[in-house]
Amino acid sequence: MTVEEILTKLVSFPVLGGESNLSILSWIEEYLDKHGVEHHRVPNEDGTKANLHCRIGPEAEGGVILSGHMDVVPVKGQAWDTDPWVLTDKEDGKLYSRGSCDMKGFVACCLAALPAMLNANLKAPIYFAFSYDEEIGCLGAPDLVKAINAHYKVKPKFAIIGEPTMMRPVTGQKGICIFETTVSGSEGHSSRIKQEVSAIHEAMRLILWLENKMNSLIEAGRTDDRFTPNHTSIHIGMVKGGIAPNVIAQECKFSWDVRTIPSETPQEIKAEFDLYCRQREAELRKIHPDFKISTSNVHPAVPGLNTADDQEIVALVKDLVRNPKLDAVSYAAEAGQFAEGGFQAVICGPGDIAQAHRANEFIHKDQLVQGMEFMEKLIEKLS
Repeated sequence: MTVEEILTKLVSFPVLGGESNLSILSWIEEYLDKHGVEHHRVPNEDGTKANLHCRIGPEAEGGVILSGHMDVVPVKGQAWDTDPWVLTDKEDGKLYSRGSCDMKGFVACCLAALPAMLNANLKAPIYFAFSYDEEIGCLGAPDLVKAINAHYKVKPKFAIIGEPTMMRPVTGQKGICIFETTVSGSEGHSSRIKQEVSAIHEAMRLILWLENKMNSLIEAGRTDDRFTPNHTSIHIGMVKGGIAPNVIAQECKFSWDVRTIPSETPQEIKAEFDLYCRQREAELRKIHPDFKISTSNVHPAVPGLNTADDQEIVALVKDLVRNPKLDAVSYAAEAGQFAEGGFQAVICGPGDIAQAHRANEFIHKDQLVQGMEFMEKLIEKLS
């Protein structure tokens, strides 16, 4: 099958983050079976989802993981000109569908190159590592990384995560963590604002503290010019509280995310935030003894990536692409998780991230051509 034929099949599976991915997974397994490749599932607790990994080539040192995710983001509410689950060629050099860019184009390149991998005399193996639930917080990758480390006696050395980078090597990636803070105050008549504790008023103080914290990091010079923006960002995306304009709010919740440059962690920021919250609790409990602030993780932190320029993986990937200029990205990906698992990691894949998550998502045909060139050069390099 050609890369476009495989991509046509992959995008036909409308597997959203958080949903069962067994349909697309089963098709990939059937494809591997036809080529005689042994593969392994890494299921979630209830068996409704699973990661997949396999090895092509010998049990030898220096192996390279090619990693991608099988899930995509929703299309509901977006104005699509074509069926998002049908790969559409408008004869403009682009192929339109949900997931064509992010990131089934890369997975299609991996699978399309499989026959060449099998026919080559590989001296070092190539591994496929395909995950679930990347789009809702990179939830599947940690178990996938653990499974690869546990399963293979001779472990792979490198990991290439094929997020859309226009086939440029990316060595830096921001981390991310999402929190929800709940403020519990005391309700009452709005005229008693000084006798009660408004959860909304206190939530706004906390939100302002978070914004000021972000600004203080910038003012302290804690920046990394590889990224845009060049600093750790703290953003409040949702606020919910109150029942009426003349009722003091008993509860207010707000959700916030922290996107950290590699030299920082969201845990550090949350620890400072928690300290401030304890100070506010001590003060407000003089008015309302049951005043409380609690913060929980919406999902586990996704680590950033900070691959040094002199690591072997960087030289390897630079030799495989047309444009070897190194880059960094501000979005989260699974690369940091592979790096934490002991693999030298780089992000590099076909497509432009500017097309991801939007209506009429597309991938340029030339990007698929470059993706296949990448695979061919990798095979040659490892043979």
